[in-house]
Amino acid sequence: MEISHIEHIGIAVKNLDTAIKYYEQVLGLQCYAIEEVTDQKVKTAFFKVGETKIELLESTDPESPIAKFIEKKGEGMHHLAFATKDINKSLKEAEDKGIKLIDKEPKSGAEGLDIAFLHPKSTFGVLTEFCEKKK
Repeated sequence: MEISHIEHIGIAVKNLDTAIKYYEQVLGLQCYAIEEVTDQKVKTAFFKVGETKIELLESTDPESPIAKFIEKKGEGMHHLAFATKDINKSLKEAEDKGIKLIDKEPKSGAEGLDIAFLHPKSTFGVLTEFCEKKK
């Protein structure tokens, strides 16, 4: 498996505008992109901290995974995303090693990335995402 770096840390929030103000006004970070990913029923905002990004996630549908996460666990860290050079190979390797996959095939995510998730029951409670720049 060729993981190059932590791509981003996903944080579920109830209100994107309020959360952006915290990251900008309190932490001094700059939001560089806001994007809606309709397939995922989410609106995202991105900040860069060194080479790692923070992705804020606000649900656009009460039945979305983010809405359900917030309802069950409250706002907070949602997932840890790793950049991989070959997402399909990484998924196969993870599955071959007994990891339960949420996504057997990559799907489109924010910032033009292909993404896929590993089930937190197989990853010590951390929802794990693989990301690859679309070819």
